[in-house]
Order: sequence, then structure tokens, then C-alpha cells
Amino acid sequence: MMKIRNPYTGIYDYNLKTDTIVEIQDKSKELRSNKKSWQNAGVTYRAQILQKWKKSIEKYEEEIVLALSEDTGRNYISKYEVKGILGMIDGWCYKAPLIMKDIDEKPSVFDPNVTIVEKRISFDLVGVIGPWNFPITLSLIDAIPALMAGSAVLLKPSEVTPRYLDPLEKSIKEVPELDAVLKLVRGGAEVGKEVVNTSDAICFTGSVATGEHIALACAKRLIPAFLELGGKDPAIVLEDADIEIATDAVLRSAVGATGQACQSLERIYVHKNIYSSFLELLIKKAKEATLNTGEKSKGQIGPIIFEKQATAIQEQINDAKSKEAVIHCGGKIENHNGGLWCRPTVLSNVNHGMKVMSEETFGPLIPVMSFSTIEEAIELANDSEFGLSASLFSSNTDAINKISFEIEAGAISINDGSLTNKIYDAEKNAFKKSGLNGSRMGDAGLLRFFRKRTLLIQTGKPQSILDFEEIKLEK
Repeated sequence: MMKIRNPYTGIYDYNLKTDTIVEIQDKSKELRSNKKSWQNAGVTYRAQILQKWKKSIEKYEEEIVLALSEDTGRNYISKYEVKGILGMIDGWCYKAPLIMKDIDEKPSVFDPNVTIVEKRISFDLVGVIGPWNFPITLSLIDAIPALMAGSAVLLKPSEVTPRYLDPLEKSIKEVPELDAVLKLVRGGAEVGKEVVNTSDAICFTGSVATGEHIALACAKRLIPAFLELGGKDPAIVLEDADIEIATDAVLRSAVGATGQACQSLERIYVHKNIYSSFLELLIKKAKEATLNTGEKSKGQIGPIIFEKQATAIQEQINDAKSKEAVIHCGGKIENHNGGLWCRPTVLSNVNHGMKVMSEETFGPLIPVMSFSTIEEAIELANDSEFGLSASLFSSNTDAINKISFEIEAGAISINDGSLTNKIYDAEKNAFKKSGLNGSRMGDAGLLRFFRKRTLLIQTGKPQSILDFEEIKLEK
């Protein structure tokens, strides 16, 4: 049994009954035994079952949203998450049959007498380990396409935000065909390790440190690990940028969801000629943002979900202050009736020797630096061990093309921030330590769950051993 903290009150008011190793192994065996019939039933059938599940989720929608709100201390995003899941089911039910059309057979270019026939074979059991910041979205973003591919799924959401699991599980059990191939497990690190040990492929969203452990464990078992890890996303604001648009987008991206998103903008580089006006406007807008402390249904900034993250955020603030950074607003962790909040914190006079410019923040801190040339901006943006995504503000097509080609990141939002949080149909890969293997976006979000099996059909006469008769070499 685990005690779970309510981020809005700071009270440990929920008990999570964790799965034992034996229970996880039993669920894995059941999923494996049901997977073959699930795959053989075909993609149209699987889409029909997921549509039944969608109706079941709608039945429990209010209960799931309320549980997510308790988990995260925020209302709007909780509603947005569940609506997004319903759309995700519709999206994959529409796209999967198109993506999974039969592959045409073709003659080999090496031997026209050999015909190639490719088959897609889905993994038997996909293990999904979700994070705490967007609890249901970032668990089901992997589970839904894996199910549509024909795999069974063993899902372990984060133990930090587990309350929604009960109503979600009710929605699953009301669809017996789905319950046969989708099981939830509850618990912490030990449960996660067992999910890795019992699965044929792993999807993990979370920290770099945990991702590295999972990658090593999967490498030892020679199974694929699809890892979506940390970010330290830069924004580059060129001299010709519309600073009204740029400051709106930067603020929303940096502090939306309290900055608790891997694609949040965490480093802002502004051309020196507009730096002062950009900074002044950003500070003004940041000061106007409000916390939802008095009433959860009012304000734009929710609490810090994970208590340990509040400590990390404060450490970055203290480090920056000790190195003479200027804090223009916010700048401290606030305790309101037991919950922890941080107001949007704009910092200037920062440099890459500060933690706030090098370590992932996962909080509403907005450090702003100036640059003189495009080359300098690119160098600053690439000076990071992360490479998840980035943003670029300009109307100069040549500059956009140059910078976007040289930025070491998987997705670049132009004249906006963090567009990957709502645009799922554009494939992108994480660079550096921000991730590993196939994209969860675009068609790859489904196709990564298949292995290829190829039939090589000889239509002519096979070679005989006589074809290997030795010959005399000429001098």
C-alpha cells in the first residue's frame, strides 16, 4: 500500500494498493494468451472494440476528470486530457486501417525470380510506463496505437498521480474484449521493473535518469525501448519577430501546466536590439498570470504536482541568484494551505553556468538571454544535452530555414511554442538525451509496434550445389 499526496492540499489522502510481482506475472500471462486472437481479428474489429471503449470512457468521463483533478490540482487540463483521449481513439481508428493496408508483393531487384512478400507482426506484449505530469494522456498515447497494431498492453501509470486508474479500469472492464488485452498495474519502481521484465517492447515517458535504467534493462533483454525523456527547449526570437506574439507564446509554453511538460520552453534567446522591449513585455504579462490557490476553478497556474520537483525548482532559483541573475517576478516556492505553487519567474542576466540554463526545470521559470548574431543564437540553443524540441520567432524565411536546419532538436515550432502538445500527426524524433527510437507521432506512432516478416518466394529454379563448382583462377 502506498500513501499518495494531494498536490492541492499537501495531504496524503489516498491509499494505492500495489500489484505484487506474482499478480503482474499472472496479468502478463493472460495478456499473452489473448494476444493472438486479438491480432488475428483484424484492424477493423479492433477499431470497433476501441469505439466501444470510447463510449465506456464517456460514461465515466466526469469521474475520471474529477480523479485527474485530485491527482494534479487543476481542472481545465484534466478535462482537456480526457477529451484528448476520446479524440485519440477516433484518430487511430480512422488512421490505422489506412496505414496497415496490405503491402504489395514485389520482385527482388537482385533476382527477378524471387518475389518478396512482407508481413507486419505486432509485438505480443507492450509494456507502457507513464509519467505524472499528464497522467492519462501520456499513458494512453502509447497504449492506444499499440492496441490498434494488434498488441496486448500492460500499463503502469505513475504512482504519483494514480487516482484516475479506478474509473479508467471500470471503463475497460465494461468492454470484455478490451479487458482481455489491456491490463493496468499499480505501484512504484519495483512494479515498473517487472513490467520491463515481462514485456516484449517498452514505452516509457519520464526522466533521463530512469530512462537510462530502462534502456539498459531492455538492452540486456534485447527488446526495444521507446523512450520520451527530458527537455530543455530553447526559443530563439529574431529581431524582426512580433514581440506581442512571441511573448504570448513563450509565456504560455513556459508556464502552462505550471511548466510541468517536457516540451515547455525553458531557455529564451532574444536578439539584442529587441531584448529590452521583449523582456519588459514578458515581465508585464508574467505578473498578470494568477494561481488557482483560492479556488481550483480560477487562475491559470496550478500547483506543483510532485513535491520533490518543488525542491529542484527552488534549487535552480537559488543557484541563479547566487550567480547574480536578476529575478523580475516570482522567484520562490509558495505554500498555500499545504499545496506548493510557483509564480511565473522571469530571470535576466543569466548564463550557461547556471543550473536554470542547463538542467531541466519542469517548472515555470523563464530565463532570458540576448544574442547578437544568428550563429550565436544557434550555438546557445545547441549548448545542451537535451534535444526534444525548440521554437523560433521570425518572418524571415531564409533565417527560419537556416536555423531550423541547424538546431539539434526533433520538432521546431515556428512563431509559436510547444506545438507538439497538440499536433500528433507530424513524425519527429528526439535528439541527444531527450529520447530513443521510433516516434510516437505520425504514422510511426503505430508502425513502431510491428516487426517485419518477409517471405522470399522462389518462382524459378533454385541454385544447385553444382553452381558452386570450383574454378581455376587466372594469374
